[in-house]
Amino acid sequence: MKKICFVLFAAIALIAAIPAGPAIAAPCLEVTLTGTMGGPPTFNGLAGAGTLVRYGDDSNDCNDVKLQFDAGRGTNVRLSQLGIMPNQLKAIFFTHIHSDHTDGFGDIMQQRWHFLGAPLDVVCAADAASPAGHTMSCTDLAANIGDAFIASGEIAQRRAENAARNPAGPAALTNVMAFTPGAAPALVWSSGDVTVWAIKSNHIPGHASYQVITPAGTVVIGGDASNDITDPSMRAFSTSEQVELLAANADILVHSTIHPVMGPAGGSGFPPPVFNRQSTATDIGAMAQRAGIKRVMLTHLIPSIGSPSQGPFPVPGGALKKRNYKNAVKDGGYRGRISVGTDLLTVRLPKNKEVRRKHDD
Repeated sequence: MKKICFVLFAAIALIAAIPAGPAIAAPCLEVTLTGTMGGPPTFNGLAGAGTLVRYGDDSNDCNDVKLQFDAGRGTNVRLSQLGIMPNQLKAIFFTHIHSDHTDGFGDIMQQRWHFLGAPLDVVCAADAASPAGHTMSCTDLAANIGDAFIASGEIAQRRAENAARNPAGPAALTNVMAFTPGAAPALVWSSGDVTVWAIKSNHIPGHASYQVITPAGTVVIGGDASNDITDPSMRAFSTSEQVELLAANADILVHSTIHPVMGPAGGSGFPPPVFNRQSTATDIGAMAQRAGIKRVMLTHLIPSIGSPSQGPFPVPGGALKKRNYKNAVKDGGYRGRISVGTDLLTVRLPKNKEVRRKHDD
């Protein structure tokens, strides 16, 4: 019996002495709101609309792949507060070509050009004709992104200091990957374990919403999507049916929102056509509950938290608080997690925890 115990003890000691293999780092995903201002107005230092999606693993703090969705004013400032420089972005995606979603694009590309960065994938909808006769063109935006710098002499001056800079300016570093959005999700970009899908959604011509799929989780960027039917008397809800399809069972939905208090009957004077092309917080809650979405991140808030007005339009009853938005989402029947957008608000997967970082503007 003693001999058996000795042999067993020796075997255990031998196994314990064998070096353990390297630990496998778990995949992770972080979603950060780089700007939460609703529309073109300015308020309290908020940056323009934008969302950063980072994917990697625990060993590199989710920093293998960095994707920027929309780039409103101040995007570079917010990225810098996260320690991210423009040259580190792998791709930029645009939901649509409105200035509050694109103002920061020129800044990103100018810095990328200035510091000899590589071309940046610019993923967006192909040219879309408007019923009014004009064309919404992400391709033309990218092709002309450096024109003001060229016309002002900026590009020539900077090249005089460093001839390695591309003589064509920032536009030369845009690798436009235009696609035609459809009614079903389509793959528009991929890198390793990360795939990005897009679907056509209504707001203005050329609007698209995106789904990012990674081993750590799935996030959907709704943009300013709304229902295809713009007449509220002819539709059951203001949200996009395509986004609902795209976001089924998603871990996170990032979506612009307008509070119902700004509705035409509320006395704000807010233009009905503009109100009707946004999704209300209550309808987003109803959609998220139907689609089985685990967390809603509200952004592009109309009106901003604490603002007495949306541009020139007063907020009936006074400035809103976060709880007003949360309650509106819950009124739609949603029982999942709700994050009301502030600049640099971050949610991490798979832990699904919310982190609030103060912005110092």
